[in-house]
Amino acid sequence: MGAKIKAYFVESYHELKRVNWPTRQETMQLTLVVISFSLAVAVFLGLLDIGFSRGLGALIF
Repeated sequence: MGAKIKAYFVESYHELKRVNWPTRQETMQLTLVVISFSLAVAVFLGLLDIGFSRGLGALIF
């Protein structure tokens, strides 16, 4: 059992060495894309919420 666990960690280590890690610039660009998309979705949903609230308020009163 111990040999299997050791083999797992050794293989995992070798696999991580083969990973193509993004550069710092790529990471920054992709982070900005995610933040921008998240803000756009938040604004869109906020506008929908305001619209539905006002529409429902107009129907009730």
